[in-house]
Amino acid sequence: MAYLPPHKRHPSATASTPAPTPNPPPESLPSSLRSLSISSPRGRPRGAGARYPRPSNKIIHAAGCVSRWSPLPAFSAGPDGEGEPLLRLEPFPCGPIERKTGAKPLALVATSPREGSSEDAGTAAAAIAERLLADLLVAAERAKAGDAPKEQELVKLSLVARVGKVLFQCQPGGLPVSVDTLREAAKAGEDGSRSQLHKSFYTTVASECLDDLERSAVKRMGLEFDSSKEHYHVKVFDKHRSDSTISCKCTVEEDGKLAIHKVELNQVRHLVEDISCIFKDLDLRLMLSTKRILKNLDSEVESAVKSLVSSAVIDPNVKGGLRWPLGKESIGERFSIVGVWHTNYKAFRNETLRLKLRHADRFDHRSSTGEVANEVTFKLTGMSRRLEDGDHDENTLKEMLESTIQMIWDNALNYRIAS
Repeated sequence: MAYLPPHKRHPSATASTPAPTPNPPPESLPSSLRSLSISSPRGRPRGAGARYPRPSNKIIHAAGCVSRWSPLPAFSAGPDGEGEPLLRLEPFPCGPIERKTGAKPLALVATSPREGSSEDAGTAAAAIAERLLADLLVAAERAKAGDAPKEQELVKLSLVARVGKVLFQCQPGGLPVSVDTLREAAKAGEDGSRSQLHKSFYTTVASECLDDLERSAVKRMGLEFDSSKEHYHVKVFDKHRSDSTISCKCTVEEDGKLAIHKVELNQVRHLVEDISCIFKDLDLRLMLSTKRILKNLDSEVESAVKSLVSSAVIDPNVKGGLRWPLGKESIGERFSIVGVWHTNYKAFRNETLRLKLRHADRFDHRSSTGEVANEVTFKLTGMSRRLEDGDHDENTLKEMLESTIQMIWDNALNYRIAS
C-alpha cells in the first residue's frame, strides 16, 4: 500500500480511535500577508507502543515562575463585590479546546457593556504596571541567575505582550468554574502565589484585526515597517534531551530546499500575567521568558538535524506545509519529527518596541492535530535590553511599561476574536 504521511491519513488508517479533526484553514490569508508566498496543544504518544517518547508539554516554567490572572477592573475588596461591575461566565467557541475536552471553555464578561475613554487607558496602564513591575524585576534577576548560559547556548531575556482571550476550563472531577472561584484565584495571585486555576490564553484573532492594525494602528503607534518573512519551523525530538524540543527555523532557498537559519530550544517562562480586560473585545498577556539559541551542536545532533530538514518536502496541501518521505521522519532510535510550523509575518518597530503580525499554520505529529492562527505580538525590546543589562531604574521602566500598555490598550484590544 502506498505510504501516506500522518497528516493525510484517514482516522481508520492511523488508529482504531479517530484523531481529532484539525481546524480547517481560512479561505485566505489576511490581506496584509497575501503578498507573502501554535497555547500549543499538548501532544500525546501515538499509543502504548509508540516508538519514541514524547515531551508531555511544550511549555516550560522555571522554578519559582509566577503565573497568575486578574480582571480589569479588579474585583472589589469587599465581601459582597460591592462596586465591581456585574460579571458572568460565558461559553466561548474555541475549536482546539473543544476538540480536546468536548466542551466550550468560559470567558469572563460584563453583564452590560460600558464605553471606555482615553482616561480609562491611562488608569488601566498604571494599574497593570504597578502590579507587575516589582515581580518583573525579581523574575528578571532570577532568570539571569538561573539561566547561566551553557557553552553551546545563547540565552536572551524577552518581555512580550500578546493579545487574545483568557479562557477557563473545568477540571475533570473538580469544582465547577464560577465567578466566586475566579475571585479567589485573583486573590491568590495578589498574594504572589501561582494560580491553580485551569486557564489558557487563546491567541488567534480575526484576520481583519491584522489588516486594520497594519492599515491604521501602526501609524498611530508611531511604528515603521521593519521586515516581512516566511519561515518553516521544524520541531525535532531528541531522546537524549527529553525535557526539550529542538526547533529549527528555516528559510526557503532558490532551489526550493530548506536552509536552517537558527536552532533553538523551548523558551523558559519566568513570569506570566494574564489580564481579562472586561470592557474590551480582547484580553492581554504580559510574559517574561528566556530564549535559548543553540550556537554549537555536537556532530551527531547537527548531522541528524540537517538530515531531517533536508528530507522535508514543501507541500502546501498538508498541515504545516511540510511532509517527509517514508522512513525519513526519524533518525535511528534517537531523533524524530514531532511538529512543523509554516509562518508568514510582517514586523513593524520603533526604538523600544517591535510589533509582529503573524499567520501560522501548525501541525503536531504527536497528536495528528493542526491549527491555523492569526497572531499579534508586541516585543518590548527596549525593556528587554534594560533587564538583560541589569538596568533596573524603576521609574524609567515603569514609564516605559505604562506607555506601551496604554498604546496597546488604545489600539489593539478592540477587535472580535476568531472562533
